[in-house]
Amino acid sequence: MLEQPGLPLNSTKNYSFSWAFVWLLLGVFILSFGAIFTRLSENELGPAATSFNRYYIATIVLALWEGTQYGMNNSSNPNKSIQLKDWGIFLLSSVLGTATIFLWALSLTQTSVANSNLLHNFTPIFAVLGGWLFFGQRFDYKFVLGMTLAIIGVAIISFGDFQEAVNSLYGDCLALLSAVFYALNYLVRENLRSKFSASTILLRTCLLGGCFTFLITLTTETQLFPTSWQTWLTVISLGVLCQIIGQGLLIHNLKQFSSGFVTLLMLIEPLLTALFAWVIFGEKLSPLNWIAFFLILTGIYIAKLSIGSVKLTEETSGD
Repeated sequence: MLEQPGLPLNSTKNYSFSWAFVWLLLGVFILSFGAIFTRLSENELGPAATSFNRYYIATIVLALWEGTQYGMNNSSNPNKSIQLKDWGIFLLSSVLGTATIFLWALSLTQTSVANSNLLHNFTPIFAVLGGWLFFGQRFDYKFVLGMTLAIIGVAIISFGDFQEAVNSLYGDCLALLSAVFYALNYLVRENLRSKFSASTILLRTCLLGGCFTFLITLTTETQLFPTSWQTWLTVISLGVLCQIIGQGLLIHNLKQFSSGFVTLLMLIEPLLTALFAWVIFGEKLSPLNWIAFFLILTGIYIAKLSIGSVKLTEETSGD
């Protein structure tokens, strides 16, 4: 039976849902620092090398964690075996994730930052369409209304940065394609989450993603590893904070929330970036920005009340 967020079957489920939403928000908050860490890393490394270091550091930490957990819980909580089909899905997720990063980075060289960010943030639309087409997920008018309001809010934030007379159709298409791949990746992750724990998904996808970005770095860039302690600290932060904790919290909560709602919640990132710029760098926020913030938060709140935000069934898998 479908459980709506505002009408839990009992107080325990309501408590669990509330905490899951809080952890989801924390994951988005942590991921909002990813662009800052990436920009700092790219003062020394190229984008491919930055991604490679992010992946392999996360892989090492996750492998140590999984080894420790296996030794402690081998007899009481064995991990589900990974079949050849599962490895194919892990590979697909890694390809989609790597393609998303590459296409978005490439779009930034072919169009304005505002255009790229706006089109890349169309991810929830494609996640909803994919969930409806491939998994039979249902989204009522509240979810669609909330998603529309949130995307309009993101568009308003980007509006002030649009450049006139920019011939950027190619770059715009790349940014839109990155949104498609990003949405598909979360749909694949949602499928994996029905069987595997978040740490298992992260470890395998980071391992494969590291292999892809290693090959890209060798063929396109000259430096593979950082040389300064500042850049080492930056890529470690990317690997541990953003990749493991931030992405881990989002993947973990795909057990309870739909991929459409998770990607919708990630529209908070532009809002957080603007607020960070206001607090840290003293950048002014116009009345239009505050209207945009209101639209984003209102849209997410409305979507949270809809039947499209939660999973239709409770499945059993690892933690």
